[in-house]
Amino acid sequence: MKTEECIIVGGGPCGLAAAIAMKKIGKNPLVVEKGNIVNAIYGYPTHQTFFSSSEKLAIGDVPFIIEERKPHRNQALVYYREVVKLKELRINRFEQVERVEKQESGLFHVHTSKDAYETPYVVIATGYYDHPNYMNIPGEEMDHVFHYFKEAHPFFDTDVVVIGGKNSSVDAALELHKAGARVTVMYRGSDYSPSVKPWILPEFEALVRSGEVKMIFEANVKAIEKGAVAYEVNGVEQTIKNDFVFAMTGYHPDHAFLRKMGVGIDAETGRPIYDEHTKETNVENIFIAGVIAAGNNANEIFIENGRFHGEEIAAAIETKEKGLEPEVFE
Repeated sequence: MKTEECIIVGGGPCGLAAAIAMKKIGKNPLVVEKGNIVNAIYGYPTHQTFFSSSEKLAIGDVPFIIEERKPHRNQALVYYREVVKLKELRINRFEQVERVEKQESGLFHVHTSKDAYETPYVVIATGYYDHPNYMNIPGEEMDHVFHYFKEAHPFFDTDVVVIGGKNSSVDAALELHKAGARVTVMYRGSDYSPSVKPWILPEFEALVRSGEVKMIFEANVKAIEKGAVAYEVNGVEQTIKNDFVFAMTGYHPDHAFLRKMGVGIDAETGRPIYDEHTKETNVENIFIAGVIAAGNNANEIFIENGRFHGEEIAAAIETKEKGLEPEVFE
């Protein structure tokens, strides 16, 4: 079993920022990532533009300089690769953490798909993008149903149903329409979600008004079949034909993974139990960093605020080891 000073689970921007913060206090952390770095960003639509400006995505005091104000997915991938090289971060790629067990000594045994480690500190920065919110309806598992949108070209001249009414749904619908798909969007809400990015909503609304994109509000999807989606609006059951379905119904943290290591989860919010100032969970020396701290509310924590969690964690660990009073970050 290998010994590490600190293990960070997850190599997204917030996990990388935590690793940089740990190095600043003299630790040599190991980041364990089941894919490659910033794997969730890699999974974004190919032409995705970030909501945040580049300076709000920067980590480790490394400037994120681009000509545009808001970076594209590919620019972010390049930036974070360069940060990893510049900061000489230790990252075990394509290695999945399977369980974390606390020993009587207070140390943790971290078992992965490739190895086992012993460490005094664990930081969980796994995000939520790997776990879609399933609707639990018949047919959702069929091979023409997707929970992630990458590119629109394969869906040219096909009938596509997009389920959901927030950013990912609207983005997908716009790209699909531009590529020549016949798009119907179904949303259980009665109006457009306030979370839709304000610079894309007017374009989408115009397409709906012109009939180029069909929008069905208050739609309760009942089942997905090969070639049709069954849904209900105001108690009236209907069907619509389709070739493909994008169920853009959001994502959630891996609660089971956290519970197995003893971290409590608030039943109502899905938030892990942790100290707001130190990010330490109810399990001593297990910390939370990044969007996973928001629980079920994915609109609460983003890269732009989650990137600072590592500094709070590093300060808390340094305080523990020096026997000082905890520092409170405002």
